[in-house]
Amino acid sequence: MNRLSTFVLALTLTTSLASAQLAPKHHPLTAPLSPNTRELLDTSMQLMDASYDAKAHLIARPHDGHLGVTPYMVRESSWYALGLLLRDRSGKHPEDTARALEILSTVLDNQYLDPKVKWYGTFKYSPEEPTPHPATTAFRGYDPNWRHFIGTTFEIILIECPNKIPAALQQRMYASIDAAITGEMHDGRLVPSYSNIALMYGALWNFAAVHDNNADWLKQSSDWNDEVFRLFNLHGTFNEFNAPTYYGVDLYGLALWREYGSTPHMREIGSTMEAALWNEIASFYHPALRNMVGPYDRAYGMDMSNYVTPTGTWLRSVMSAQTAPLPEHLTLSTWQVADLWFAPQIALLGTHIPAEAMTRLHHLPAPHLLVRTIDAQRTATSWLGNSAIWGGEFDSRTKDTGHATQFHPATAQWRMPSGQVGWIKVTRSPNIDAVADATGITLATDGDITLRVYTDKQPSDLTQTKWTLPGLTTTIETDAHGFSAKPAEHAPDCDSCTDLTYTGVKNLRLNFTLIP
Repeated sequence: MNRLSTFVLALTLTTSLASAQLAPKHHPLTAPLSPNTRELLDTSMQLMDASYDAKAHLIARPHDGHLGVTPYMVRESSWYALGLLLRDRSGKHPEDTARALEILSTVLDNQYLDPKVKWYGTFKYSPEEPTPHPATTAFRGYDPNWRHFIGTTFEIILIECPNKIPAALQQRMYASIDAAITGEMHDGRLVPSYSNIALMYGALWNFAAVHDNNADWLKQSSDWNDEVFRLFNLHGTFNEFNAPTYYGVDLYGLALWREYGSTPHMREIGSTMEAALWNEIASFYHPALRNMVGPYDRAYGMDMSNYVTPTGTWLRSVMSAQTAPLPEHLTLSTWQVADLWFAPQIALLGTHIPAEAMTRLHHLPAPHLLVRTIDAQRTATSWLGNSAIWGGEFDSRTKDTGHATQFHPATAQWRMPSGQVGWIKVTRSPNIDAVADATGITLATDGDITLRVYTDKQPSDLTQTKWTLPGLTTTIETDAHGFSAKPAEHAPDCDSCTDLTYTGVKNLRLNFTLIP
């Protein structure tokens, strides 16, 4: 590169940095919240208050069925700190701010700060977590994504509550964000298609670039964000498709772009993707069943009204407890309840749902089939009926379904006579294709398929060709060589599930008939 080119590049980067504005606006923390958002935030804070350990300065893990895990939660404690600062927005609860500062200091103490290791810049799950061994892999001994969940929480606090944070603690938080960004860059594992983390990373990287006056980081983060946007625009959706948990994190990342992006362009593309994602969520949502229709690329459970998802938490901010896709009565034993502790971010950033999507979230059109292209190899088909929904993903036989997977290529939910939601999902299979239509789902694979069925009463009439379930009869057409039915094992989302296994399958057809 000659001197003139070098000068032009430097001038361009300097001009770009000068045009960027850190935190274009602060939220008025004294503004009243809507009734639904207020109820959500209050419930979230009450459960965090009850879980706080004053000696550890951290949140204790709730009793939600996760056994054999560490007792404290570093990431969720940072969320609690934000909630405490929000609760003290009027300055009338200084004890909340004092507690928040103790928590933030403790969270910072649990960051990995050795730049020579792959987990540099991320945080421990819990103080009791042992230092990872050199051969430790991500998500087994440490979570690299804690860099972004905690880092973006620090970002919000530094933008919204600077007067509440002492200068020395602010310096530690800014340095922590720099370590998170540097660690992620050195790790080199993140790609723009990993949408929920990519969006948070883009927000945090942009924030750090402007604060640090780092023109290289500003250029790199802008390119990263543009690539995320380009990938989204290929098919109008994210690669992590139809994920009740991770769509909620996507909405969080997009809200960060919308509110804190340093340029009009970043704020605009964030708002554009956010609106499109809400329209997608609304298209797949069944108001009467309080669930999104499958298939799910990533899902922890099958009934959003019985466990907590970030998407359901967002929707609770604009819906009543009786209508939101969230358990109506939340306790520390509710499955995945810690995801409810995302509420302070939602209350502060605001829920921006387009009017058309809001209407669709409350009123189901006539029964219809949805067809969505996810990428060149994957297509989702979903049927939304009056009181039942089902879906399948055709993926050109590129994905299988493992025992502990979050991928559910074929799913069905319906309203049982008891009022509860019954469901069916594939839990194990070789590489598989599934296609839904108005009367059922067609599966194609080459091997054994296990389907898990949940009903409120243990079904007794389960054969290879017919399942008689409360409110639903399923007839099966298949070339399977064998069939077995047994109570499900390792099923945290249900204690009365049945696993139905078909062996030697190439084709299997599920025909659904609702029982009046």
